[in-house]
Amino acid sequence: MDMATTTHAGIGASTPASRVARRIIYRTAGGTRGGITRLASPGDLGQLIKPFVFLDRFAFSGHGGDMGMHPHSGIATVTVVMEGAVSYRETTGNAGVLPAGGVEWMNAGGGVWHGGGIAGDAPVRGFQLWLALPPEDENGPAHSRYLAPHEAPRSGPARVVIGAYGGVRSPIATRAPINYLHVQLEDGERWTYTPPPGHDLAWVAPVRGVLLAGAEAIGPEIAVFEEGDGALAFMARGVTEFVLGSAARHPHELVTGTYSVHTSQAALDRGEREIARIGAHLRAIGQI
Repeated sequence: MDMATTTHAGIGASTPASRVARRIIYRTAGGTRGGITRLASPGDLGQLIKPFVFLDRFAFSGHGGDMGMHPHSGIATVTVVMEGAVSYRETTGNAGVLPAGGVEWMNAGGGVWHGGGIAGDAPVRGFQLWLALPPEDENGPAHSRYLAPHEAPRSGPARVVIGAYGGVRSPIATRAPINYLHVQLEDGERWTYTPPPGHDLAWVAPVRGVLLAGAEAIGPEIAVFEEGDGALAFMARGVTEFVLGSAARHPHELVTGTYSVHTSQAALDRGEREIARIGAHLRAIGQI
């Protein structure tokens, strides 16, 4: 993954929306395979923006498809559906369909298996994020929370998926201080994000349109801002939709397995033993 700071191809410079206090230090368009564009993973950009350790942008035509059951431990996955609908099922016992505007929060804790796919024939798009869990939670019980479109509170143009912003708070609570917002701006609309105290990390990832941040134009990529507590000022070029994350830096190393991210080798070993145990049970009953 190329993390060099560059001008996004085909966008070019523009008149600044307003002065932005924090410059962009890394940006990448990621790599696309099929309908998935991987913008960050634990082995590259996730090291810089942890606890945000993985980010996929997905877009499918809506002609079926299923991801199949697969395991995780040590992380929480957060899926925001922007168009269409996706199905889900988990070894926590939860299963259903997440419509456009819906949010999935699945805390894998010490181990879980889940799967899903496109529900219906309509095009589907959105983001899936992984969050590294703190030691208190990384081997705890798996649990999940699903928000209907109206359950993610709104402050101005921003839906608060995780955390608190603009006087509203998401029903999804995290032990670590994290904000994750889904924002939609009209052409020419200006919006300023002031992170809470202690949120020294911040990034944005548009799914459509172009964001202007000072002299920088941000297209379909992820852009990471320098650490600090300054506000981020944006203006939309065209109807623009994006996700934004801010947080206090995850203070632990990322110890990774094939499907897991933990804070120590001992925690990873424990998580991988649990997902192997669950997997053996699923095979015994013919579910994988």
